[in-house]
Amino acid sequence: MYAILRQILKTGVKTEAPPAAQKAARVTEQRLPQEILRHFDKSLAIRHVDTGSCNGCELEIHAIHNPYYNLEGLGIHFVASPRHADLLLVTGPVSRHMKTALERTFDATPDPKWVVAIGDCACHGGVFGESYASCGRVANVVPVDVEVPGCPPTPAALIAGILAAVPAAGK
Repeated sequence: MYAILRQILKTGVKTEAPPAAQKAARVTEQRLPQEILRHFDKSLAIRHVDTGSCNGCELEIHAIHNPYYNLEGLGIHFVASPRHADLLLVTGPVSRHMKTALERTFDATPDPKWVVAIGDCACHGGVFGESYASCGRVANVVPVDVEVPGCPPTPAALIAGILAAVPAAGK
């Protein structure tokens, strides 16, 4: 028992560390509400679509809601219906049985819309690639605007990928 406590005290908390303060991140955070107001009318609505992932990316998506990253505080929130979404956040390789669901979700999202592929599987097919059971990467099914590689990508990379879609809105 003492050995476990000693090890805990020696290593400290490693599950979540606050992100390092970056001047560029602060400038982006200050700019973001104005960009969202201008392009998305008050807030950015995201619809998450899991097309067959291992749920590693989903755990990181959940992490961006914690107090360290506070995505809701930036005016970005998740919605339950693609009809209310501005951006689709897609994880995992597109399995054959999810291809139609992804196409319907993409079609149900009103224009203008953006697609962000999250993780190596969504960006490149990952270890699954294309096979009898998988269509591979998301871009094989719907057009992708931003790719966030990583297995899984960090919460900071996810936020950077979402923010990369915001300037794309002005184009």
